[in-house]
Amino acid sequence: MDGTGRSGPSGGRRTHSVLLVLFHGVQSLDVTGPLEVFSGASRLLGDRAAYCVRTATLDGGPVRSSSGLLLTPDSSLPRSPRPDTLLVPGGAGTRHPDPRLIDWLRRTAPRAPRVVSVCTGAFLLAEAGLLDGRRATTHWAMCDTLSRRFPAVEVDPEPIYVRDGNVATSAGVTAGMDLALALVEDDHGRQPALTVARHLVLFLRRPGNQSQFSAQLAAQTARSRPLRDVQQWITENPGTDLSVEALAARAALSPRHFARAFRAEVGVPPGRYVDRVRLESARRLLEDTADSIERTARACGYGTPEAMRRAFVRTLGVAPAEYRRRFRPQEPTGSRPGEPSDGTTVATAEGL
Repeated sequence: MDGTGRSGPSGGRRTHSVLLVLFHGVQSLDVTGPLEVFSGASRLLGDRAAYCVRTATLDGGPVRSSSGLLLTPDSSLPRSPRPDTLLVPGGAGTRHPDPRLIDWLRRTAPRAPRVVSVCTGAFLLAEAGLLDGRRATTHWAMCDTLSRRFPAVEVDPEPIYVRDGNVATSAGVTAGMDLALALVEDDHGRQPALTVARHLVLFLRRPGNQSQFSAQLAAQTARSRPLRDVQQWITENPGTDLSVEALAARAALSPRHFARAFRAEVGVPPGRYVDRVRLESARRLLEDTADSIERTARACGYGTPEAMRRAFVRTLGVAPAEYRRRFRPQEPTGSRPGEPSDGTTVATAEGL
């Protein structure tokens, strides 16, 4: 293998080179999360050269992460060969980046076949002009700032990662692992990516368009006790009658007053909040249980499997059965009758 990592090993598999950019104040998990995914893929593929991952700083010297961890790079950025994937992590160090780093990114990144950022690493790409005219994301708490500072970037605060051409950006910290798993699937296929996820105890591989946060985190917590109690009731009872009239009765308010107060305090209308909670409940059941699609739909208040299918396709871009097939963890051999020994969930005649 030459220094670029482009020649394949003796077995014929092409080596994929990854360069991780390090700087003072980097978020260590943004670095080690994707690193573990790529190195795990090499181990599980039985080919330690499947990924050649190197780290580099501007001058080749060690840097200290935002948590105080000292990171020693493999080399300096100017001396690093052009990688197949250039990965830029985030962290506190992105707030006032070294101008030399931005210049290096501006010159080097356009020549990389694949450019990836994790969390606030998107700010470094944007500063270098690499996100102009592109759709991108970052940590949800920083999306507004990214949008204000770089109006030429189309910032989407919802997904955990976004791909626009050969540039991919991801949300906060662990979302970088989700994106790295998606890249492993691109490079080596679906099964190795699933196997890596299981070995890292990532119980599901989240699709890129999955929301960055849960319904409860996405919405505000109501100030008044009756509305907070209603929020809790919705979460614990998604399969019950959650109409505005029923919820208003629980809060001892008229439906009109309840709807107005709920939106004012929670930030979304009650119907939209219920939709989010039901979708989240259904996802958890599909990930964690062997319940049928029909039973899951009833338990989460959808009434019919078709209604749940429409909600999944509209929000997540996949039908419930496909979501389960992709993101349910492997079961021990023989743990449930009717499932294959490798833990893959069998698609049923429900076809959803």
